[in-house]
Amino acid sequence: MQMTTVIRMALNSLIPQSVEHRVRTGARPKFRAPMACRRQEKPCMSLNSLVLCSDDKIVRVLRRSLGDLDIAVELCADSATALRKLTRKRFEAIIVDCAGDGSSDVLSSARNAPCNKQAVAVAIVEPAVGLKSVFSIGAHFVLYKPVSSERAKSSFRAARALMKSERRRNSRVAVRIPVSMKSLEGAGELNVTTFDLSEGGMAVSWANRRRPTGRWNIEFTLPGTQSSIEVQAEFAWEGMKAQAGLRFLQPSPEETLRLREWLQKNSPEAEPDDPPLSCRLTDLSLGGCYLESGSPLPVSSRVLLSMRAAGAVVRAQGLVRVMHPEKGMGVEFTQATAEHRAAVERFLGVLSENRTLAPELQIEPDGLEPLGNSAKPVPSTDDPLLQLFHGDLLTAEDFHAALQKQRAASGEENLPSASTGATAVLA
Repeated sequence: MQMTTVIRMALNSLIPQSVEHRVRTGARPKFRAPMACRRQEKPCMSLNSLVLCSDDKIVRVLRRSLGDLDIAVELCADSATALRKLTRKRFEAIIVDCAGDGSSDVLSSARNAPCNKQAVAVAIVEPAVGLKSVFSIGAHFVLYKPVSSERAKSSFRAARALMKSERRRNSRVAVRIPVSMKSLEGAGELNVTTFDLSEGGMAVSWANRRRPTGRWNIEFTLPGTQSSIEVQAEFAWEGMKAQAGLRFLQPSPEETLRLREWLQKNSPEAEPDDPPLSCRLTDLSLGGCYLESGSPLPVSSRVLLSMRAAGAVVRAQGLVRVMHPEKGMGVEFTQATAEHRAAVERFLGVLSENRTLAPELQIEPDGLEPLGNSAKPVPSTDDPLLQLFHGDLLTAEDFHAALQKQRAASGEENLPSASTGATAVLA
């Protein structure tokens, strides 16, 4: 008996007090994964959404759909809470059920909040609500009720691509390289040095304190590359000690892709892009195109397009001018160079000679144009597609009916040609 007691005491002395307590009380030990396992855990969601909705059924669908896309949800039950959070935290998406009180205030306030003015805004509405009224309060996407998982995922897939492109555009890489600057307004030349670089611009410092203004042609060579990048830019902000920020002004698609690839290789926060959006080219003119898609991008989205057919290639920058949920979008080309026009004319010629050819198409979102900057007057052009884009805001049914009339009016014998109003119908 004494020997048994001695052995028990000896064993107990080898058991840590916390373990002895759990054994004695029956408490379950807390499991802690080994370090190797913990390193393999799924990383935290990096994209954040604010959701204003009191409908439990819709909330469940949103949580499931957004969770599948690695978008975290911060739920607000009332507009006052949502407005307070908008001023204190950054969100990549703001999702609002427009049936709730104060929903329009939340959408419009997001546009004025410094940290959330570029957030993607999604409005959940009844089918009877018109697109014009929803877009007028600042929504980019419209999600119609009843909200299904399939419909939500389709919309949020396009929204996620925009969210990532907008964040990537603002992501900066610290780098010091010389930059040559020549004023486009006769203000001379400058030699400056960068201290960080992004897709949308760069921060620079220079020797004197003279404050430059206006637009400039800048040229620089990225480390590890041979050819220089040349782009127009304007001064966007001024800091202390002769520091300033330059904003790039419509770099060519080729220069944009070169800069993007370099930044992705050299950014410590780089993440893989989403797969290209699935679209089908149905109508093409010298000034723009219409793309069928179940996940169209919203009006004011900047895009990079690449079209290939029988050896002909067109790379273009564009701006979404019209969007029809779950149906498609109209894109106006924003380049006005002779080279771009010639490339589109050659592409139209290839399509004319190969009527059954299905062009290869890739489209990448390139961020959101500020709503105040995206509005343009109706262009003075006889391009029928652009006239339709800039005309009255039509329902999806009326728009496609007008598009069908254009296709019928073009006629087989006139389709396509290289005139100003040339249009290729591929539907």
